[in-house]
This record gives sequence, C-alpha cells and structure tokens, in this order.
Amino acid sequence: MSIYCPKSPPEFTAVLSRIRQKKEDYERYGFNQNQGRTLRAFFDLAQELETLENFYRICVFVPKEFMGFDSCLYLLDEDSQELTVACDSLSGLSICGVKPPEGIHLSPEPYTMGDSRVYPIRGNRRLFHRHALGTQDEIIGVFEVFPRSHFEDNDDLFFEKYANRIGYNLHYKLIYIQNVEHIKFINNLAADIEHNVIVPNMKYKVFLNGIKKKLSKLEELSKAYEPHIQNCLENGCGGSEEIARLHHEVETFIRDLEVIYADLEKHFENTSLFLESLMRREHFEKGELVIRKRMCRFVKEIIEPQLERYIQRFHRAGIRIDNRLGGVKDENIPLAVDVGLISQVYANLFSNVEKYCSAVPDDSGNMVKFVAFGEEILPNYFPDGSDGIKFNVFSTGRHIPPEEVDLIFEEGFRSSETAGSSPGTGHGLHFVRKVIEVHGGVVGYEPVKMGNNFYFILPLQRELEKKEWQDSV
Repeated sequence: MSIYCPKSPPEFTAVLSRIRQKKEDYERYGFNQNQGRTLRAFFDLAQELETLENFYRICVFVPKEFMGFDSCLYLLDEDSQELTVACDSLSGLSICGVKPPEGIHLSPEPYTMGDSRVYPIRGNRRLFHRHALGTQDEIIGVFEVFPRSHFEDNDDLFFEKYANRIGYNLHYKLIYIQNVEHIKFINNLAADIEHNVIVPNMKYKVFLNGIKKKLSKLEELSKAYEPHIQNCLENGCGGSEEIARLHHEVETFIRDLEVIYADLEKHFENTSLFLESLMRREHFEKGELVIRKRMCRFVKEIIEPQLERYIQRFHRAGIRIDNRLGGVKDENIPLAVDVGLISQVYANLFSNVEKYCSAVPDDSGNMVKFVAFGEEILPNYFPDGSDGIKFNVFSTGRHIPPEEVDLIFEEGFRSSETAGSSPGTGHGLHFVRKVIEVHGGVVGYEPVKMGNNFYFILPLQRELEKKEWQDSV
C-alpha cells in the first residue's frame, strides 16, 4: 500500500496547538500512575479487541482490574431511543439489553445515585453526520461507577474523562462496523449486478442479431418478388397494381424497421458499454475506479459514438457544431484508455454543453451558439518527460466566475452562473476528473474568447508502444 500524501496538507499550527492543549490538560488533570495505566490499558485493548461485545467488556473490566471499582455501561438504543444495559463488571454481557434500574437516566452532567457516581457518555460531534447515536446534547449513554465511597484524590475527574473516551471510541467502532456491513452489502450488490444485469444484458445482442437476420430475410423475399410483380404489371395481370402498391408498402416498412433496428443497436451498444465500465465488480471490491486499458481509435470508438448521441439534442437546442479547433483527426495517436470510462467523460462534457451553451456575439456582432472540439500534442508535458495529448471541448457562453474556477471539478459544486438555469447534481465534472486522474492525466478549465473550454490531458505511450500501435494499423 502506498503512503497517503494529501494534496492540501492540514493546518500545521492548528494540529500543533491541539497537541499542546492536550498536554496542558493532562498536566492539569494530575492523574496518578495507576489512573494513567488504566487509560493506557483501555486504549490498547480497545484497538486490539475488535468486536463490540469485547469493547463493552473492556469498558467495565479495565477499571475493576486496575482500580478495584465496579461499573455498568448503559447505552441509548438507536431504534427505541431508550437507555438499556450493555454490560457490567458483575454479570458481564448476560444482562445486555435489560432496562436500567430506577434512577439511572441520561444527563449532560455527572450525578450521584446512592453509592454510585454516574457520568454522561458523549459521542464525537464530528461523526454524528455519519452515525447519529443520541438525541440529548450528543449523549449516547451513561457510565455508572461504584462504590463512590471508595473514591480518592481525583477519581471523580478521572471517570468523567474515562466516560468521554468510551464515547469517542464507541462512536468510531460503530462507524467501523457500519462500514464493514456497507462493504459487504456493496460486494454482494456488485455480484448481483453482474449476475442479474450485465450477463442478461449480453443476451440482448443475441436477440438483436436474430432481428437483423429476419430483416435480411424479409429484404431477400421482397427483392425476390420484384421481377414477378414487374412481369404482372407488363402483362396486365388482374390486381397487379394493387400488388405493386402493397409491395412498395412492405419495402417502406422494412426500411423503417431497419432504421429502428439501427437505433436499438446503437442504444444497446452504448448502454452495454456504460454498464460494463461503471458496474465492474473490481470497482466495488477495491473502492475505486479500476480501468481496463486498450489501444483504440479514439475518434471512431469514443468521440463519434457520443457525438452521434448528442447531435440531435444539439440541433434542438440550436447549438451548431464547429470544428474551428481543428477536430480530432490523427487516428494514429498511440493512446491506450478505458474506452467505456472515457466515453462517459465525453458524455458528461457534451451533456454540459447541451445544458449550458448560450449564444454570444461574434466579431461581426452576430449572435452565435456552437460547440467545438479538438486536440493538440503537448511535448514533454508530464514530469517524467513524456508527451501529453490535450482534448478540448469548447462551447459558447459566459465565463465561470474566477473565484469558482478552482471548485468546478469538486463533488457537488455547481457554478452560480449555471445552478439556476438547468437541473443538475454537480457530479458530472467530478466524475470526469476521477476518470482522467485514474488514467494518469489531468483535467482543467480555461475561459477563452466567446466561451468556455473544458479539457483533459492524457499521457501518450512511449516510443516502443507507439511503434507497435503504428505497425498494427
């Protein structure tokens, strides 16, 4: 596993300040040696023993073994929102789930009940957005310690802090368990998708091939009847004109079916491509995009199919296609990519063009509305000295505000220039960035004359791979 190096390092001064504050806190607490050993044992064992049941045991048996105090852990049930016993140092887990004795209740402050002292257990407020546990001042339970009559020195302060440590550790442990369950669910879902969606979807290709064969047979039969119909027309056979008319209708019907079939086939191929590339089991198992690279004809296999999907939409929106950026023309570019994922990059960029492209005045003052795309080679672009290829998708419209440019590829962000003009989630450009970065490339935006240019840069292959590619074509 490679080391994680954050792109934006945390504020060092804030971290250092918190460390120093914690040092001062422990000096002020003045815990004795045995209290310090109790805390260290709790932290060590809480990490070592993973299950929730063992964590409950640790909470109550560590104070008993190290300090001679009995205790009982009460937690708020997430479903009923009622306080229940989790574990105590007298009966262990055998009383888990029973109601607490009369007098035990949630409280934001420690309180005394007979010869017991009861302390609030607070969750980590920063984690409540991920796993909300309590309803009263973030209190998720209470910790009862007895006999209070045996307390010495600052035992009261110690157990107050000990209860806080229980809450923080419990919150992290519950989120860990929740995440494990989520991962299991996702992996099972991935298997179900593969078994119940992707594999059955492949059978549609068989159905389409069957339809194509039937259409070809219909066309053969239609052509086979042509000379007979022509002969009847020439010899004045009865009903020959009606037969010719019906034959013409059949031919028109066949042409219409062929158009519908072609649309179905394209839709199937595009949907299958997106399903396969988005729903791979490896994505779910590794928790990240897993790419399957292969050498491809970038224009024919990626750009043209996606442009064909959007060309009618552009037309309806009054968006003209302009190749003033030169178009993407070099079919011998040695480029290996995940065709399905990069196709979705173009689908997202073209979708944004459809939604946000707007008319602007050209040099002559005429209002124009168009999209353009192209590519350019960037020699020695990447740090290792390898060349890059920059793919541009330009559309006319107002520029994105400068203060928002650094945010446009972030998850959930929508520019103030476009947020109210069209529905969206702010996910598309974030997806584009993730796909390009996993290919070893970079994404970007630049305001240019008359509009906005979104681009991505991918590394070209090395010379050996380039020669192999050229030899193969």
